[in-house]
Amino acid sequence: MARASYAIVVVSLGCVLAAGAQKPSTAALPDTLRTHLKNERLDVVTSLRGLPLGVREELQKLFGTPTLDIADPGAEFQDTDVLRTPRLPSRRLIAAGCSTDHCLVYYERGGIAHSWHVALFHWTPKATRFEWGGAAPNDLATIENVRSMVLSGKIKSADRGW
Repeated sequence: MARASYAIVVVSLGCVLAAGAQKPSTAALPDTLRTHLKNERLDVVTSLRGLPLGVREELQKLFGTPTLDIADPGAEFQDTDVLRTPRLPSRRLIAAGCSTDHCLVYYERGGIAHSWHVALFHWTPKATRFEWGGAAPNDLATIENVRSMVLSGKIKSADRGW
Protein backbone atom coordinates (compact mmCIF):
# COMPACT_ATOMS: atom_id res chain seq x y z
CA MET A 1 0.00 0.00 0.00
CA ALA A 2 2.83 2.41 0.84
CA ARG A 3 4.48 1.74 -2.52
CA ALA A 4 1.24 2.59 -4.35
CA SER A 5 0.90 5.86 -2.43
CA TYR A 6 4.53 6.72 -3.13
CA ALA A 7 4.03 6.05 -6.85
CA ILE A 8 0.98 8.29 -6.95
CA VAL A 9 2.92 11.12 -5.29
CA VAL A 10 5.85 10.73 -7.71
CA VAL A 11 3.57 10.67 -10.77
CA SER A 12 1.59 13.67 -9.49
CA LEU A 13 4.75 15.65 -8.79
CA GLY A 14 6.07 14.81 -12.25
CA CYS A 15 2.86 16.12 -13.86
CA VAL A 16 3.06 19.34 -11.86
CA LEU A 17 6.70 19.89 -12.81
CA ALA A 18 6.00 19.18 -16.48
CA ALA A 19 3.08 21.61 -16.52
CA GLY A 20 5.22 24.30 -14.88
CA ALA A 21 7.96 23.82 -17.45
CA GLN A 22 5.68 24.56 -20.42
CA LYS A 23 6.45 27.83 -22.16
CA PRO A 24 3.66 30.42 -22.24
CA SER A 25 2.22 31.31 -25.61
CA THR A 26 3.99 34.28 -27.19
CA ALA A 27 1.72 34.90 -30.13
CA ALA A 28 1.07 38.41 -31.36
CA LEU A 29 -2.43 39.36 -32.41
CA PRO A 30 -3.42 37.29 -35.50
CA ASP A 31 -3.24 39.23 -38.79
CA THR A 32 -6.97 39.08 -39.56
CA LEU A 33 -7.83 40.37 -36.10
CA ARG A 34 -5.05 43.00 -36.35
CA THR A 35 -6.54 44.37 -39.59
CA HIS A 36 -10.02 44.40 -38.10
CA LEU A 37 -8.87 46.18 -34.91
CA LYS A 38 -6.86 48.70 -36.93
CA ASN A 39 -9.95 49.78 -38.85
CA GLU A 40 -12.39 49.85 -35.93
CA ARG A 41 -13.67 52.97 -34.27
CA LEU A 42 -13.21 52.47 -30.53
CA ASP A 43 -15.43 54.60 -28.32
CA VAL A 44 -13.77 55.39 -25.00
CA VAL A 45 -15.25 53.65 -21.96
CA THR A 46 -14.54 55.50 -18.71
CA SER A 47 -15.91 53.07 -16.11
CA LEU A 48 -16.69 49.41 -15.62
CA ARG A 49 -20.42 50.12 -15.94
CA GLY A 50 -19.71 51.45 -19.43
CA LEU A 51 -18.49 48.03 -20.56
CA PRO A 52 -21.13 45.69 -22.00
CA LEU A 53 -22.45 43.19 -19.45
CA GLY A 54 -21.03 40.28 -21.48
CA VAL A 55 -17.54 41.80 -21.35
CA ARG A 56 -17.78 42.24 -17.57
CA GLU A 57 -18.89 38.61 -17.24
CA GLU A 58 -16.00 37.42 -19.43
CA LEU A 59 -13.52 39.49 -17.39
CA GLN A 60 -14.79 37.80 -14.25
CA LYS A 61 -14.31 34.37 -15.88
CA LEU A 62 -10.82 35.37 -17.05
CA PHE A 63 -9.91 36.47 -13.52
CA GLY A 64 -11.38 33.29 -12.04
CA THR A 65 -13.04 35.23 -9.23
CA PRO A 66 -16.54 34.96 -7.71
CA THR A 67 -17.13 38.69 -8.31
CA LEU A 68 -15.74 41.17 -10.83
CA ASP A 69 -12.46 41.90 -9.04
CA ILE A 70 -11.56 45.24 -10.64
CA ALA A 71 -11.88 48.89 -9.62
CA ASP A 72 -12.77 51.86 -11.80
CA PRO A 73 -9.99 54.12 -13.13
CA GLY A 74 -8.43 56.20 -10.35
CA ALA A 75 -10.19 54.24 -7.58
CA GLU A 76 -8.34 52.54 -4.74
CA PHE A 77 -7.29 48.94 -5.29
CA GLN A 78 -4.91 46.44 -3.69
CA ASP A 79 -1.78 47.68 -5.45
CA THR A 80 0.77 45.85 -3.27
CA ASP A 81 0.94 42.55 -1.43
CA VAL A 82 0.51 44.37 1.89
CA LEU A 83 -3.17 44.26 2.84
CA ARG A 84 -4.07 47.79 3.94
CA THR A 85 -7.81 47.83 3.37
CA PRO A 86 -9.75 44.56 3.35
CA ARG A 87 -11.83 43.67 0.31
CA LEU A 88 -10.27 46.08 -2.16
CA PRO A 89 -10.18 44.72 -5.72
CA SER A 90 -6.79 43.42 -6.85
CA ARG A 91 -7.13 45.02 -10.31
CA ARG A 92 -7.92 48.49 -11.63
CA LEU A 93 -9.19 49.53 -15.06
CA ILE A 94 -6.93 52.05 -16.77
CA ALA A 95 -8.46 52.42 -20.23
CA ALA A 96 -11.06 50.68 -22.36
CA GLY A 97 -12.71 51.16 -25.71
CA CYS A 98 -15.52 49.39 -27.50
CA SER A 99 -16.65 49.23 -31.11
CA THR A 100 -19.77 47.60 -32.50
CA ASP A 101 -18.25 44.13 -32.03
CA HIS A 102 -15.06 44.36 -29.93
CA CYS A 103 -13.90 45.74 -26.60
CA LEU A 104 -10.26 46.39 -25.76
CA VAL A 105 -9.55 46.54 -22.01
CA TYR A 106 -6.30 47.69 -20.35
CA TYR A 107 -5.91 47.24 -16.62
CA GLU A 108 -3.34 46.82 -13.88
CA ARG A 109 -3.07 44.00 -11.37
CA GLY A 110 -1.61 44.73 -7.95
CA GLY A 111 0.13 42.41 -5.56
CA ILE A 112 3.71 41.31 -5.08
CA ALA A 113 4.26 41.33 -8.87
CA HIS A 114 2.43 44.45 -10.08
CA SER A 115 1.56 43.96 -13.74
CA TRP A 116 -0.42 45.46 -16.61
CA HIS A 117 -2.62 43.54 -19.06
CA VAL A 118 -4.63 43.96 -22.24
CA ALA A 119 -7.66 41.83 -23.09
CA LEU A 120 -9.61 41.87 -26.34
CA PHE A 121 -13.18 40.59 -26.40
CA HIS A 122 -15.52 39.91 -29.29
CA TRP A 123 -18.99 40.87 -28.17
CA THR A 124 -22.52 41.07 -29.43
CA PRO A 125 -25.76 41.39 -27.45
CA LYS A 126 -26.16 37.60 -27.78
CA ALA A 127 -22.64 36.35 -26.99
CA THR A 128 -19.25 37.52 -25.78
CA ARG A 129 -15.90 35.73 -25.86
CA PHE A 130 -12.31 36.47 -24.93
CA GLU A 131 -10.28 36.57 -28.15
CA TRP A 132 -6.76 37.58 -27.21
CA GLY A 133 -4.68 39.30 -24.57
CA GLY A 134 -1.34 39.60 -22.88
CA ALA A 135 1.01 41.44 -20.58
CA ALA A 136 1.50 45.11 -21.43
CA PRO A 137 3.79 47.99 -20.45
CA ASN A 138 2.73 50.23 -17.57
CA ASP A 139 2.78 53.57 -19.36
CA LEU A 140 -0.18 53.41 -21.75
CA ALA A 141 -2.46 56.32 -20.86
CA THR A 142 -5.20 56.09 -23.50
CA ILE A 143 -7.02 53.39 -25.40
CA GLU A 144 -5.36 54.65 -28.60
CA ASN A 145 -1.94 54.08 -26.97
CA VAL A 146 -3.09 50.56 -26.08
CA ARG A 147 -4.35 49.87 -29.59
CA SER A 148 -1.09 51.13 -31.13
CA MET A 149 0.96 48.87 -28.86
CA VAL A 150 -1.25 45.86 -29.68
CA LEU A 151 -1.07 46.57 -33.43
CA SER A 152 2.71 46.96 -33.27
CA GLY A 153 3.04 43.34 -32.15
CA LYS A 154 4.93 44.31 -28.99
CA ILE A 155 2.25 42.80 -26.76
CA LYS A 156 2.21 39.00 -26.89
CA SER A 157 -0.51 36.69 -25.67
CA ALA A 158 -0.20 35.13 -22.25
CA ASP A 159 -1.73 32.01 -20.76
CA ARG A 160 -1.86 33.09 -17.11
CA GLY A 161 -1.55 35.95 -14.68
CA TRP A 162 -4.80 37.75 -15.46
